[in-house]
Amino acid sequence: MLKSMKKTLLYAALVAAVSAPHAFAETTLNALFMAQAAYSEADVRAMTDAFTKANPDIKVNLEFVPYEGLHDKTVLAQGSGSGYDVVLFDVIWPAEYAANNVLVDVTGRVTDDMKKGVLPGAWTTVNYDGKSYGMPWILDTKYLFYNKEILEKAGIKTPPKTWAELSDQAKIIKDKGLLATPIAWSWAQAEAVICDYTTLVSAYGGEFLKDGKPAFAEGGGLDALKYMVDSYKSGLTNPNSKEFLEEDVRNVFQNGEAAFALNWTYMYNMANSGKDSKVAGKVGIVPAPGVEGKSEVSAVNGSMGLGITSTSQHQEEAWKYIVHMTSQETQNAYAKLSLPIWASSYEDPAVTAGQEELIAAAKLGLAAMYPRPTTPKYQELSTALQQGIQEALLDQATPEDALKSAAENSGL
Repeated sequence: MLKSMKKTLLYAALVAAVSAPHAFAETTLNALFMAQAAYSEADVRAMTDAFTKANPDIKVNLEFVPYEGLHDKTVLAQGSGSGYDVVLFDVIWPAEYAANNVLVDVTGRVTDDMKKGVLPGAWTTVNYDGKSYGMPWILDTKYLFYNKEILEKAGIKTPPKTWAELSDQAKIIKDKGLLATPIAWSWAQAEAVICDYTTLVSAYGGEFLKDGKPAFAEGGGLDALKYMVDSYKSGLTNPNSKEFLEEDVRNVFQNGEAAFALNWTYMYNMANSGKDSKVAGKVGIVPAPGVEGKSEVSAVNGSMGLGITSTSQHQEEAWKYIVHMTSQETQNAYAKLSLPIWASSYEDPAVTAGQEELIAAAKLGLAAMYPRPTTPKYQELSTALQQGIQEALLDQATPEDALKSAAENSGL
């Protein structure tokens, strides 16, 4: 009798365990991230582990691709009707994603606390046509990094405040034999070069579009490309810049092979305190320079957001995950690679300690962020511009002709 009773109790316990709502992971989310710049893959995994520990009924499969594959992976998965629940997206894609129903409108899910707590500029990352298509996650712009030791050896007391001054200082460094090519940029035929170009367009007061039509082939847009070509031809810019992405720039800079480099926030702590950096403790950072009479500083909006795909079968759980990843607690804990989207974080010593110079640059840079053109045809426009810039750098076309051709092939 006792044996039979034990069996019955054991059976009942097993049934209860199997049917318990939180006994095993019931929902699996597929999330797509990028494997470069900003948060590292290890950081994203650690953030996700904290989420799954707090939500044992949700499992998250993570996939990482280079930035260059992020857009196409997202769109192709949509076309197949399967794939991802949560995707990382660039500030340049909401227009296209909204027009093609790639992301879910989450305006109704955004709370008043989120609206009030997040820096106003960060919302431009995920908003289009009055609606929100996700939560801002990576708040970023490109800064001018400089090697303090090399500037000191060259007798340069302060980093450049204008782009012309940057060229002058680079020439001093070259002429003194300290470095053959003092400046490193990410000018590969990829989105990276558009970010550098946009920074210069903002400095020169240029426009990408006017009344929906390309306007970059004249004025500040043309001045920006002329500056790039002059810097390249002068020998002040590392000739491999035309093939560099951001990680290449970081490697060159932290090997001590560049006095100046334009890059995202993440490079500051990696180059200034990383074990594999030869310039640790010598890294300076300021906002990207301006142009005399036109701008004090320059900056590109390089922010990114997390959104829910329209094909997701688990939108509630996906939003829960996004809220965790973008929360102030999570962002403050990983503020050394990407600065938080939350305004009050900048008053937290745990966030600012050891990166006061970065925070000072960010206050000016983030406030000056200039957008790449907002259009559903952004990919087409960007591709045409990338090609035009490359042709001008390689002296296959004048800056004027290269930009005219890019305008004609932009799809606008």
